[in-house]
Amino acid sequence: MNLAQQRTAEGFLFTDMYQLTMAQLYFHEGLHETNAQFDHFFRDYPDYGTHRAGFCINAGMGWFLDWLEHACVQESDLDYLRQHTNREGERTFDEAFLQWLKDNGDFASLTIRAVAEGRVVHPQTPITVVEGPLAVAQIVETALLAQLNYQTLIATKAARIRESCEGNVMLEFGVRRSHDKGGNAGTRAALIGGANFSSNTGTSFVLGYPPKGTHAHSMVQVYLALGRSELDAFRAYAELYPDNCLLLVDTVDTLASGVPNAITVFEELRKKGYAPAGVRIDSGDLAYLSIQAAVMLNDAGFANVPIVLSSDLDELVIWQIITQIRQEADSYGVDPDTLVGRLVYGVGTRLITSAGASSLGGVYKLVALDNNNDWDNNDWRPAIKLSNSPAKTPNPGNKRIHRVYRQGGRATADLLSLSHETLSADASLTLQHYADSPKRRTLSPKQIERLEPLHERVYEQGQSFIERHDIDAMRNRRDHDLACLDSGVKRLVNPHIYHVSLTPELWQLKQDLLESLHQ
Repeated sequence: MNLAQQRTAEGFLFTDMYQLTMAQLYFHEGLHETNAQFDHFFRDYPDYGTHRAGFCINAGMGWFLDWLEHACVQESDLDYLRQHTNREGERTFDEAFLQWLKDNGDFASLTIRAVAEGRVVHPQTPITVVEGPLAVAQIVETALLAQLNYQTLIATKAARIRESCEGNVMLEFGVRRSHDKGGNAGTRAALIGGANFSSNTGTSFVLGYPPKGTHAHSMVQVYLALGRSELDAFRAYAELYPDNCLLLVDTVDTLASGVPNAITVFEELRKKGYAPAGVRIDSGDLAYLSIQAAVMLNDAGFANVPIVLSSDLDELVIWQIITQIRQEADSYGVDPDTLVGRLVYGVGTRLITSAGASSLGGVYKLVALDNNNDWDNNDWRPAIKLSNSPAKTPNPGNKRIHRVYRQGGRATADLLSLSHETLSADASLTLQHYADSPKRRTLSPKQIERLEPLHERVYEQGQSFIERHDIDAMRNRRDHDLACLDSGVKRLVNPHIYHVSLTPELWQLKQDLLESLHQ
């Protein structure tokens, strides 16, 4: 694919065909300029099979805004659409619509409100709200979902893995196992969600983090194939990288060869005034091998040398490793907490692919049309989709979202309201479950510490209003929100359900609309 073709594939036409056919219908019906509001939300947390998430970490908006600013209709895009025909050989898109696309072929007419990247988010809540002319807001759906859903999925997995690491360094090693260039987006999301560093060189530099990595088994294999030894390979690596010598010790035999040879090289480095960076173990019983490697390194005077673990790690595997070390290390004369504290985790395939939950059920649904096509008057006509599944029935109308904090600073619910409603921590709040009528509760002012609006304006008239590349700020938001969650919600297995609620007025509007569809 040459550069021109790449621009077509990844630019304005990075959309599903039905977005364009609907846009042409709206154009011919005179509806294309009708102001519309779409909500982007996900229906449920990622379910990994044996365990599931109790929260998600929002990610992806920064790169989506970059795409919005550069995606516009090219003449070559219009030429391609002119060539598209139906089964009768007639053109699918007529010249009048294509001329409209040419005149309106960017996304500057949209206004976007969203929850900030790095924040904890929950199902059924509008993470992103897109307002603008119906046809343009329709076309943007595909690119928005593709970019925001994936990064949120990976950031969530990374946050869960970080929780299991107990504060230790976590490295993202997954780009080789990623889905093509999606690995770049996955690296960004992993850095937002929980990884300290990544092996992905280019994306790490772009995001302002030094890439991390050591060597592969193939380096040792080269020396063995040439009739030399693992020790020769280690020495050559140490000679070239004396300040950053981290050796992979499981190519031949981890305990009989790898660790002893690493210790020999580390002793040689120490005599030259260098401190080794660590050993990496990539196969076998990682808990047992960590303990035995610690025994050998401690006996040689390298008690502070990090032990990097890799090989299909995820949150449950790391949890099991730590549990096993705490159960067994004492019997080998190794302090369990000290050993756990020196571990570093290299997480690859299971993170970059979100193993067990390969996609986020994020959707983009029409929730309101502006009755008078006048944004200032906010005369919205709510829209709803009927479904046999309550989770698939969106919450209608022009809405706002607040996070409710109970006394003590814990987040207790995300509350959706209609835009004209005034909510206050000084008055009682009734929280209605978004789908289950009997489930409701009332919080008195004494129980409420504060209400926090979650949406912020991120894009309007072709201009971004946020700092979209400050990963540290996103991490700070992540850490704040996770600290405000009950520990049960963060539990790796069978987490508590966080409350997502509607105000009584929004609940009643939803019921009235559903009833009207049955008439």
